[in-house]
Amino acid sequence: MDGVDAPGKGTVACAAWIRRPENVHLVVVGKSKPSSLEIFSWNPITTSLSSSPKAKYEFGEGDDPVIIAVHPSGDALVCSTSAGDCKLFELDVKEDKIKLTSKEQLLLQGIGPQKCLAFSIDGTRFSTGGVDGCLRLFEWPKMRAILEEPRAHKSFQDMDFSLDSEFLATTSVDGSAIIWNTSDGTPVTTLTRNADEKIELCRFSKDGTKPFLFCSVQRGNKPLTAVYDISTWKKIGHKRLLRKPATIMSISLDGKYLSLGSKDGDICVVEVKNMAVHHWSKRQHLGSEITSFEFCPSERVILTTSKEWGVMATKLTVPADWKDWQIYMLLLGLFLASLVAFYVIFENSDSFWNFPIAQDQAARPVIESVLGGDQFGENLELDYVEF
Repeated sequence: MDGVDAPGKGTVACAAWIRRPENVHLVVVGKSKPSSLEIFSWNPITTSLSSSPKAKYEFGEGDDPVIIAVHPSGDALVCSTSAGDCKLFELDVKEDKIKLTSKEQLLLQGIGPQKCLAFSIDGTRFSTGGVDGCLRLFEWPKMRAILEEPRAHKSFQDMDFSLDSEFLATTSVDGSAIIWNTSDGTPVTTLTRNADEKIELCRFSKDGTKPFLFCSVQRGNKPLTAVYDISTWKKIGHKRLLRKPATIMSISLDGKYLSLGSKDGDICVVEVKNMAVHHWSKRQHLGSEITSFEFCPSERVILTTSKEWGVMATKLTVPADWKDWQIYMLLLGLFLASLVAFYVIFENSDSFWNFPIAQDQAARPVIESVLGGDQFGENLELDYVEF
């Protein structure tokens, strides 16, 4: 575990990755007392942030960042503040120069404190979930309102878009969960649950092969992770992973790993294909509640924040992924091995070619003849042989 508390004054409230081309990612950090947004560069070799922010925006007094959502393109972000506004920012990155510009967006002003913000995977939808239970769904970047439902929930707990951006899952503090169609904002279904169950957090699978919705469920005093099939919206199973009530959930960009965090800072990272725990961090922030939690877009690293201990980046103890060059080397090695095997079989098998053998002909042709040399016999007739 590597602590990378963002330099400068202020208490860290939240943070998020900003995905950039060629994996040159940035990190945006929201701070209070004084209130600001700060952009830091990320060094994957040292697992650390830059010593000073590359760009900064200062809020007014008492207008503290609460939660941040970054557009998949990395060119825009939205920040909800304690004053009840959602502020839109544009990010302009040119080499080492970064410019963070606030843009006026009337549809996001004065909408009240927000518990959830999310962009769809393809970047065409943006959604907010308020403390007051109001759900807003917009077409991005036009900001055309698709849905404004004041009574979507008692109060929001969590939300997430499906991989194809067709569905939006939302959960409430009362334990209910609703699936919405993002094209027209109509509710698709309400997830079924037992009388003693509360659905709290939700994340869609992101690997493109498993159409699942993962939910943290509190069944009495027992915390579970339930799996729903999104073709039927029926629960197909559950497993006890964290063994503590989860307060935050995240899934890697490639959908391979799912993570859960508890109120006292414990974290488990699970491989989705077998739902087995591959990484465990005990009291990640020395017992403090984690306020934000996100996987790095390209590395097996997680970014977490807490008010007491700031920002932390942690390398996961999971099996290493295959790199592109490693796959190419493996294919080259298999090709060379097949050539060697071909030569060995040729040298040691008279019947390999199944050529008709004349009385005055050698038992098998020399290798030069097979490869097209100038030693063909005048009367030798070759047939095409399929392998």
